[in-house]
Amino acid sequence: MNHKQMLPDPPPSLTLFHSDLYIWSLIAGQQRYLEVLLIACVIYASHFSISACNCVLCYSAGCLLDKNRVAMDQDMVNMFAIAAGTLAIPLLLFMASFMLWPSSLIEVYYWYWRRTLGLQVRYADCGGYRFCYSYRGKPGLRPSVLMLHDFSAHKDTWLPMVKYLPKHLHLLCVDMPGHEGTTRTNTDDYSIQGQVKRIRQFVEAIRLNRKPFHLVGTSMGGTVAGVHAACHPSDLCSLTLICPTGLRNQNESKFDSQMHEVEHSRYTLNIPLIPSIPEEMEEMLKLCSHVRFRVPQQILQGLVDVRIPHNDFYHEVFVEIMSENSKYALHEHIQQITTPLQVIWGKQDQVVDVSGAAVLTEALPGCRVDLLENCGHSVVMERPRQTAKLILDFSISQQSTESASTKKKS
Repeated sequence: MNHKQMLPDPPPSLTLFHSDLYIWSLIAGQQRYLEVLLIACVIYASHFSISACNCVLCYSAGCLLDKNRVAMDQDMVNMFAIAAGTLAIPLLLFMASFMLWPSSLIEVYYWYWRRTLGLQVRYADCGGYRFCYSYRGKPGLRPSVLMLHDFSAHKDTWLPMVKYLPKHLHLLCVDMPGHEGTTRTNTDDYSIQGQVKRIRQFVEAIRLNRKPFHLVGTSMGGTVAGVHAACHPSDLCSLTLICPTGLRNQNESKFDSQMHEVEHSRYTLNIPLIPSIPEEMEEMLKLCSHVRFRVPQQILQGLVDVRIPHNDFYHEVFVEIMSENSKYALHEHIQQITTPLQVIWGKQDQVVDVSGAAVLTEALPGCRVDLLENCGHSVVMERPRQTAKLILDFSISQQSTESASTKKKS
């Protein structure tokens, strides 16, 4: 499979909270989204019309020798009408889908880019509980990389970054407990500790910890990754936390201020990260994005349509991870982390304040910290190339350090 034509780099002005927003705003952020849709439709339709077009061309060449020009012209018109109809039908179907069922196009988009990037979707069954994950490559000399996504997202959050990682590297992107294709139950524990237990269950089910691996987590996934490292240090060779929650940060973020009002109302007010109408989705974009951009109303509606069936679950998980037992779970486990640590943070993060990086540095002086300019909370979406390079460089450096240490001991 040719992997050269892949997900385009997000423009510098594009900042997003998770992949739903990124995918469609790639078009809207360039303010050419209708043009791109039309071009895509024409390309798509051309596959269906190529036979008809070939017939037209061949027939035209043959008719040049035909003396009966009137009959030729009539047949030519008929053939061009057939070709035009073949082009128009898929185009109209596509536009109708976009107007009536935009959420279905989002799902198709994910499928397309997973396929283009060479990711395969698999399931791991663990005593009646099923994990859904995508993977690429096979275990090799370099450590495998397991990636944990953020709250209310899914495994496809990592697609923009996967593009910039080596094809031979063994990558796994798992749907967090209850999210997307992973089992969701009313009785499951969605606290940070509960999620850590489930992720360890997944790791053991696919025997990923036969060899120490590199664990990467962003936002809520970063908290789970950090606590996992503290509780199961032998599983890991290195750890990357991207804008993790669960810390007692020195400064409050804009989101923290908003949450004071929500908590004071006993969660009767809407949670900013759980939109249910296009206007709330737009507000979430403003909260989670460093640079403002315009997203068409139809796209906002499609993004909301995808999320609405899951909003009750998201609310349940959010209340659980904001509870007393989970809210500062990472902070409470910092001193137990012995795995080599890398911290990546957007300087303009409005969801989790960047002062959290200083908290981690103070507790773990040996950790590596990379602060990204002009970047908000959605680091993986805003800076996929840079994030991939930072993670890869860190993993390689740790592997080299470990190899040098092993040689000295021998």
